[in-house]
Amino acid sequence: MATLFVTGGAGFIGSAVVRYLIENTDCRVINIDKLTYAANLSALGEALNNERHLLAQVDICDQTALAALFTQHQPDAVMHLAAESHVDRSISGPADFIQTNIVGTYTLLEASRHYWQMLEGSKQEQFRFHHVSTDEVYGDLAPAAPAFSETTPYAPSSPYSASKAGSDHLVRAWHRTYGLPIVVTNCSNNYGPWQHQEKLIPLMINQALAGEALPVYGNGQQRRDWLYVDDHAQALYRVLTRGRIGETYNIGGSNEHANIDVVNEVCTLLDELAPRPSGSYAEQISYVPDRPGHDQRYAIDNRKITNNLNWKPIENFTSGLRKTVTWELNRRKHSLSKEVNMGADKDIITHNEGQP
Repeated sequence: MATLFVTGGAGFIGSAVVRYLIENTDCRVINIDKLTYAANLSALGEALNNERHLLAQVDICDQTALAALFTQHQPDAVMHLAAESHVDRSISGPADFIQTNIVGTYTLLEASRHYWQMLEGSKQEQFRFHHVSTDEVYGDLAPAAPAFSETTPYAPSSPYSASKAGSDHLVRAWHRTYGLPIVVTNCSNNYGPWQHQEKLIPLMINQALAGEALPVYGNGQQRRDWLYVDDHAQALYRVLTRGRIGETYNIGGSNEHANIDVVNEVCTLLDELAPRPSGSYAEQISYVPDRPGHDQRYAIDNRKITNNLNWKPIENFTSGLRKTVTWELNRRKHSLSKEVNMGADKDIITHNEGQP
């Protein structure tokens, strides 16, 4: 039974990785998460209380705490997903992104290196440090330009993407200088169940259902490749277990769409699954000033991971978005039902307390 460290394992992508590992492997998972606003323990589902899952509330910038975890649990690999990831937040407050994404990655690399250098024989040979990054490090892509490949030069535009680019460079430097056995992955826009409400698709779903404006930056023609989160989790495990040391693998969903088309598709699904009394949810779309430094296009070339590791996404954007919207509607229905039941219980308690 392998022991894996998963940093950021209570976040959106990290929790999908943890669920995948518990459901599909016999690995023991040490889930290292600071439990910030972006964490959601409910997203871990049945994995949370599984005997092969241990949650450690630790900041990856805490060198002493990390060293203790390595000593205690003796991992066979590290899957590093912990990161500050919201571009708008990085523009208004970049300090947290520098601290977590750069300083945190450095601290984790050093803890991993010291641990790895003390290993012997096959244990040392089999150890891996898997760094999970983003396609945003490659910067803006011209409309007719080829999709990002693993050799595309870095040109980050935002404090977020610059901090992730910095962390990528650190990981590769620790491989080149110290020999730490690493693999790096750069993914496209993830979506799916349990995504934080500040991200585009869940934001649009919840704003629409609340009868509020659906804010679209600029003209909405910014294009992104969309990757269903469970497909990403499977790809990450494939890279960890089959990827070549020192290599980078781009992971995308092969679903490139303009933001406005994504918003319209969300509205179309809501019109079908939770129709308004009159008119379409698309009537709530509102265009707002574009954010500073907004990249206009990202696209991923998947050929390396497809050809070398025999991976490709299961979900297309149509199927994945329907699953996402349906899940969100069911979550809201369950939450409302729970609130109603709690209110009924409270009324009963209050009534009983008023009796002699």
